[in-house]
Amino acid sequence: MSHAAARADYDIAIIGGGVNGCGIARDAAGRGARVVLFEAEDLARGTSSASTKLIHGGLRYLEYYEFRLVREALQERDVLWGMAPHIIWPLRFVLPHRRDMRPAWLLRLGLFLYDHIGGSSLPRTRSLDLRRDEAGKPLQGGITRGFEYSDCWVEDARLVVLNARDAAERGAAIHTRTRVTSAESRDGIWHLRAEKQDGGLVEASARILIDASGAWIGSVTGGKGKKRPVRLVKGSHIVVPQLFTHDRPYIFQNADKRIVFAIPYERDFTLIGTTDIDYTGDPARAEATPEEVEYLCASVNRYFSHRIGPQDVVWSYAGVRSLYDDGASSAQEATRDYVLDLTEEGGAPLLSVFGGKITTYRRLAEGAIAKLKDHLPEAAKPGWTGDVPLPGGDFPKEAFGPQVASLRARYPFLDAPLARRLVRAYGTRAERILSGASGMADLGRVFGSNLTEREVRYLMEQEWAATADDVLWRRSKLGLRLTPAQARSLDAFMQSEVARLAAAAE
Repeated sequence: MSHAAARADYDIAIIGGGVNGCGIARDAAGRGARVVLFEAEDLARGTSSASTKLIHGGLRYLEYYEFRLVREALQERDVLWGMAPHIIWPLRFVLPHRRDMRPAWLLRLGLFLYDHIGGSSLPRTRSLDLRRDEAGKPLQGGITRGFEYSDCWVEDARLVVLNARDAAERGAAIHTRTRVTSAESRDGIWHLRAEKQDGGLVEASARILIDASGAWIGSVTGGKGKKRPVRLVKGSHIVVPQLFTHDRPYIFQNADKRIVFAIPYERDFTLIGTTDIDYTGDPARAEATPEEVEYLCASVNRYFSHRIGPQDVVWSYAGVRSLYDDGASSAQEATRDYVLDLTEEGGAPLLSVFGGKITTYRRLAEGAIAKLKDHLPEAAKPGWTGDVPLPGGDFPKEAFGPQVASLRARYPFLDAPLARRLVRAYGTRAERILSGASGMADLGRVFGSNLTEREVRYLMEQEWAATADDVLWRRSKLGLRLTPAQARSLDAFMQSEVARLAAAAE
């Protein structure tokens, strides 16, 4: 390491607290690198909390000959399930066949490839007689056959937060609600200035800068590193009251060759998505348009007997992906593969991250570290992240049920839904919230739907939550259950806690 490099505060500075930025921070910190990460808003505030919540190979990508991407994603599916069995779990997807869509032989061929291209411990495809199978009951009468295959679900925003938590426990500095306002390279070192939302300033220097800001790539560095064409693609989702009672999601084909999922969601709801449309506005203001809502409703209405409309939507969300522009003719055809672009600005390395999907975030992080091998001695250390569980995930991947039973045995006052929710969110770290409690009263104030003061304090102290939105829509989905008045009460409590802690720190 040069004399100049030794003066840097950090080895790596990362802009962007989404899944890619936090995944890179975890990997690098675990190899011994000094890491700082800046996120302008809350962790996973952008695209990483606006996904379809799937860890999957991407069945439809086979049509676009993305075989390497699908294979890598399917291999990762099992790895991630093993790392985080509290927030990731397998599902069996139902693919109904319609005569006016892709022929059955093509679906069967695609599913055969999907079962075998990546190798997996999950159950393989089987054919369904939808006249007899429970999955056929919500469907229109003319749909009589289909297929069932395996993929996984993920609590996407929690995946991001747990990567950040693990990175912090390995020495990384995580600055949320801290916007980098300038990044300049001088004498082989990046000098960053950042402004906190409370008006405070943070300055840091690093030998390497990684721009993992997604849709905002290049905005801080004045376009440096943004040498490749970027295509912004928006995906929108809607949530409606439960449309079916079994636990298998559906994947529906549309005449425009897009696919739409209908997925059991938070016990009482169904999640429907997604769209794929080019986007040119401010990514922070992305939302599901009336046209997209109509499109998603029409998509499921072609299959389900019970029709829905915009009036049934209880929540919607949208996210913008920053994809590498491969010149594809339509948004849904644009590659989901990632591109890592390394340049030097004034002798200081700048790594720009384009594209990617949640399923392959860990492999992207390993690729990013490998790309830096000439600039980062720690890159020579072996990859480790696939063998070490994320916080709370240190139990066998098939043992979620026993974890819930064990928690209830230790804390008999927990009802089954609350125990299940706590293990789904925190895994073995639910113990840190409940420790010493002999009844619900010991957990403090209840804000609604069994969200307790003890849990909220944990989220503030350990997971960077600062507002009710952070808790209700990213650390959990309890926003679907709390009333507006309860949400305001929670926010008031959290703001008072923030003020109290700030005063105590002075």
